[in-house]
Amino acid sequence: MRHVHPFRWLVIAAVLIVSMLLVVGSSAPADVGGGSPPAWFVDESKLPFTALPGATAYYGVLAGAGFRAEVPANWNGDLVVWDHGFRGTGLELTVDNHPLRPLLISLGFAWAASSYSRNDYDISSGVQSTLALVKHLNGLIGNPRRVYLTGASLGGHVTAASIEQYRNVYTAALPICGVVADYALFDYFLDFNVAAQQLGTGTSQFPVDPVHYITVTVPQIKANLSAVPGGWPNVLNANGQNLKNLVELRSGGERPNFDQAWFFWNTFPSFASGPGNFLFDLGTGNGTLPRAPGVGVDNHDVVYQFDSDPSLSAAEQAFNDGVVRVTADPQALAGGLRQVPQISGDITIPVLTLHNLGDLFVPFLNEVEYAKRVAAHGKSDLLVQRAIRGVSHCDFTAAEFSRAFLDLVNWVQTGVRPPGDDVIDPAAVAQPNFGCTFTQGSHLLGVPCP
Repeated sequence: MRHVHPFRWLVIAAVLIVSMLLVVGSSAPADVGGGSPPAWFVDESKLPFTALPGATAYYGVLAGAGFRAEVPANWNGDLVVWDHGFRGTGLELTVDNHPLRPLLISLGFAWAASSYSRNDYDISSGVQSTLALVKHLNGLIGNPRRVYLTGASLGGHVTAASIEQYRNVYTAALPICGVVADYALFDYFLDFNVAAQQLGTGTSQFPVDPVHYITVTVPQIKANLSAVPGGWPNVLNANGQNLKNLVELRSGGERPNFDQAWFFWNTFPSFASGPGNFLFDLGTGNGTLPRAPGVGVDNHDVVYQFDSDPSLSAAEQAFNDGVVRVTADPQALAGGLRQVPQISGDITIPVLTLHNLGDLFVPFLNEVEYAKRVAAHGKSDLLVQRAIRGVSHCDFTAAEFSRAFLDLVNWVQTGVRPPGDDVIDPAAVAQPNFGCTFTQGSHLLGVPCP
């Protein structure tokens, strides 16, 4: 059996939870207006851990969040903070060790991680709990000379929001597989599902009845988009191919590894309501997020296309005329540090990102949109992005993750910007060798480089 890095198992477990609980809002969002907040808790018996040789372990509860930290005896004065991913809506708050823990301690870095004070898709909680932990450690271990902020998936959103909200606290950031384009992720879930409905049934609606949608509509969509009985998702008719093309363009553009990603996310994931239902399950919500007012998804001005030609064909025009349109409520997208803060891209410190090309859960779209926002602020010199082949969510080898961190550290220490990929240029992203430069090791359904 191929060795799987422990970090990958953490991500797979997170996706299992998310598939059941994150569906762009539930029919009954938690604590939207005056209700009793959930009784989050930390099981303090799970916080202790054994320090690595030559290091000291710290743990406890701070402002309702559990934390862990570890400081080597030869501490170099730098602190690396870990922002974890989505935990579901369970009440217990849990904390991870940093995935790069052995490397960090061996090089003299201290690390710390928080459980956050709330679960669910609550970015504000992550931002505030992380900040509180950094301040707490100032008194516990001494003021770090530098603070590196790292995070995965939802934690990538926490990281991206933190460095914009608290510009004087963090030195550099490494958000990996991150939701760095905030609401664009939820718009993508909407795109997939309304497009599948429109092309598969001739009509579309939002929101849907969750039970009827999964048990009746989705099987109908799959059958109607197949060229032969049982052909979904590989043997598609013209409308099925149009859906596949639309999803590729809306998830990050034409790129290597998308064919394998389409197959994987529409076939293999058995942790959804049924095999291949994962992306459909993400369309059963009502567009709200817990504790956030109003609908937060939007496609009112999207021009959907089936190819990269900007002019609309007759089929594309008919689709755009017929597909249901959803307009987000302004209060749901208000700025500032709210539950799901928007990422402006106005960065002031070095940021390095990693993202799998075939991730269709938190798709490569996030990197493209983030790069555009950063460029709009004239800050592209502070952003380096790296595409990694593979179809999973957050599927990075230890070599890829370690290299990214060490390159970020070198950037901070020397001022020399490390190399990255051009994610904004569609022609560059579409090249057969895109994603080869920084992919190290094997990845699930990762396309070999030419």
